[in-house]
Amino acid sequence: MSKSPEMVWLDAIESNEKGDREAALSLAEEVVSQDEGHSDAWMGIAQWILPTDSRGRQMMPNLSQASKSISALRRVVDLDPENEYAWRLGGEILVGHLGMMEHALQWWEERKGVAPNDVVPYFEQVSILVRLGYFDEAKGCLDDLDEIVSSQPNKSLENRVIRLRGIFEEQSSMEEEVGFSPQNNKDDSWGMINRMRKKKPITETYFLLMFVMPIVFLLGSIAMMFFSEMRYGTAIVMLFIIGLYFWVARLSRRLLLKLNRPESFLNRALDFEACSGKVCIPDDIRSSKLYSFVIGNRMPAFQERIVLIEESGEQLPLKWELSHPTA
Repeated sequence: MSKSPEMVWLDAIESNEKGDREAALSLAEEVVSQDEGHSDAWMGIAQWILPTDSRGRQMMPNLSQASKSISALRRVVDLDPENEYAWRLGGEILVGHLGMMEHALQWWEERKGVAPNDVVPYFEQVSILVRLGYFDEAKGCLDDLDEIVSSQPNKSLENRVIRLRGIFEEQSSMEEEVGFSPQNNKDDSWGMINRMRKKKPITETYFLLMFVMPIVFLLGSIAMMFFSEMRYGTAIVMLFIIGLYFWVARLSRRLLLKLNRPESFLNRALDFEACSGKVCIPDDIRSSKLYSFVIGNRMPAFQERIVLIEESGEQLPLKWELSHPTA
C-alpha cells in the first residue's frame, strides 16, 4: 500500500533534518506528483533544489537550480499567498540570480495585491527601476511608499525610506548629468565605457587610501600645529581628524561614483541583456578587462544566462523599453 502525500512529506522533512537533502528533494517531488496543491512540499522543493553551504562557504545556485527554484516558488505563492518568505526568496532569485527584472517587477506587484501594506515590494521595485535608469517610475513608487509609511509611523522604517530616497536622488542627479540607454549603440556613454575597458573600477578602499587619507593627513597636520600647545590639544586634534575623515569621505563619494560610472553603466547594459534576452554590448567591450571584472561579480546563474543570450546573437532593438506594471 502506497503512502499518503502527508506521510511522504513527513519522510521528506525527516530526511532533511538528517542532512540528506537529495532524498528530501526526491520525496518532496513525489509529494507534489500525488498532490499538486501541497504548498509546503513545493516550498521544500524551492529550498532543497538550492545548494547547501560547503565548509562554511555559501554556494550559489546554477541556472538550472535557480530556474527550478523560482518555478516551485511560483506554485507556493499561488497556493499560499501569505508565505512572506517565498515572496522574498523569489524576488532574490529573479533579480540577483536570473536577472529577470521585468518578471521581478511583476512579482512584487502581485505581492502588493496580497499584502497592500507590505513595504518590501516598494523598496524592491524602486531598487530595480533605479538600477535600470527608470527614474520617473521609481519616483512614483517612492511616493506611494511615503504614503504607506505615513499611515503606519515607524522610526526605523522612516529612516530606511530616507536612505532609499537619498540613493534615488543621488543616482537621479548623476543621470541628469550623464545618462545611458544601452539599447542605443550610438549613445555617447558607450564611448566612456570603451575608454575604460582596459581598467578595473576603483575600489572604495583604494580611493580612501589614495585620495581621502592624504587630505585628512594634511589637514590634520595643520591642525596639530595650531592646537599642539593647548591643553587637551591632542584629543582635540584626534576628534577633528575623525570628524574630518567622515566629512571628506562623504563629500568625495560622488567623485568615486563618477569615476566608476563606466562600471555602473556596463552593469546596466548587462541587466538590459538579461531582461530582454538580447545582446547590446559590443564585442570589443565584452572581451575587455572591465567586462570580465563586472561579469565576474555576478551570480553563476546570471553568468550562464548571459552566455546563452550572447550565443543567440539577437540584437536588442533601439526602441526596446522595459515592460513594468508600475507605469
